[in-house]
Amino acid sequence: MTSAAVSAPLWPADRHARNRRKRRVLPGFNLTLGYTLFYLSLIVLIPLSALVFKTFTLTWDQFWAAVSGPRVLASYRLTFGASLFAALVNVVFGLLIAWVLVRYKFPGKRIVDALVDLPFALPTAVAGIALTALLAGNGWIGQYLEPLGIKLAFTPAGVVIALIFIGLPFVVRTVQPVLEDTEKELEEAAACLGATRWQTFTRVIFPSIAPALLTGFAMAFARAIGEYGSVIFIAGNMPMVSEITPLIIIGKLEQYDYAGATAVALVMLLISFLLLLVINALQAWQRRRSGAAS
Repeated sequence: MTSAAVSAPLWPADRHARNRRKRRVLPGFNLTLGYTLFYLSLIVLIPLSALVFKTFTLTWDQFWAAVSGPRVLASYRLTFGASLFAALVNVVFGLLIAWVLVRYKFPGKRIVDALVDLPFALPTAVAGIALTALLAGNGWIGQYLEPLGIKLAFTPAGVVIALIFIGLPFVVRTVQPVLEDTEKELEEAAACLGATRWQTFTRVIFPSIAPALLTGFAMAFARAIGEYGSVIFIAGNMPMVSEITPLIIIGKLEQYDYAGATAVALVMLLISFLLLLVINALQAWQRRRSGAAS
């Protein structure tokens, strides 16, 4: 009976399921992995390796002089400090905007939702010109602020505003789908057990959206570090005051100092990579903590 059962023909449904398992939309793992590594090398690794090799044409003294000058150090402080502050602001207000778009219905909601993506579609140079026209001393808003002693354009504060503008969509679009997928039954259960709204948010909602918030923060921070177009118009580009590192690199390229430009770019690359590595480690720790709690 056993041999007959083994040799029994497959039903059409079983045969169809087996054939469907054999057919795949993409080729096998080895071929797919090969394409992935080839494409990644072509787009990312080869340009970055060229950056490293060009920097190695400098001696150590030349490299140190290129990356540690007073103007370069001041640009590091402004670029990374403004990017960090702008990303933190976007985490707070991006979460608030995502919460409103997910949890409430109001007239013009679709328009507000579309406006969130405006920094994605708007050329960065146009954004910089628009912000300068608003915040300059003779601008629509700046003309009322400067008499009060508040100067935003052509200062580090203008750099922060530009970076907030271009980084906000990353946080909103990262957190929004996670909020949509959160189980409202857990919130209702917490309310039934006597939890306040703040307790419900901090102990039920926030742990589930924390990885998405960290992802949005990382994306906004990385985008802000490399931003150029929207910043140069509103920053004023004053050395030691409002000069960002990408502008230092552009200046070296215009002076045909290619090795010096790649040296500064390599330092930015290493710092950015280390910061993103720390953020990814925090994300993994948060996911493990959430899984252990559940």
